[in-house]
Amino acid sequence: MNHESACYEIRLEGRIDPRWAAWFDGMTVSTHADGTTVLHGQVADQAALHGLLQRLRDLGLPLLSVDRAETDQPQRKLS
Repeated sequence: MNHESACYEIRLEGRIDPRWAAWFDGMTVSTHADGTTVLHGQVADQAALHGLLQRLRDLGLPLLSVDRAETDQPQRKLS
C-alpha cells in the first residue's frame, strides 16, 4: 500500500458551493462551463484520499473521475 503524498485531480458532475471549499483542505476548487467541478491538490496518503472521496459522496455529486496528477498544476483537458 502506498502511504506517500500525491497530487490528485477529482472531477465531479455539478457544482460545489464555494462555502464548502474549506472542507477540502488546501485543494483548489474550480467550476467549469460544462457544469463540472474539479478539485486539484496534494493528498497526504490513501487514507486521506478515501476520506476526501467520502466527503464528496456525502455532498451527493456524481464522481466522474479521479486521476493521480504528475504535477501540482491542474491538467487542461481539450474539448
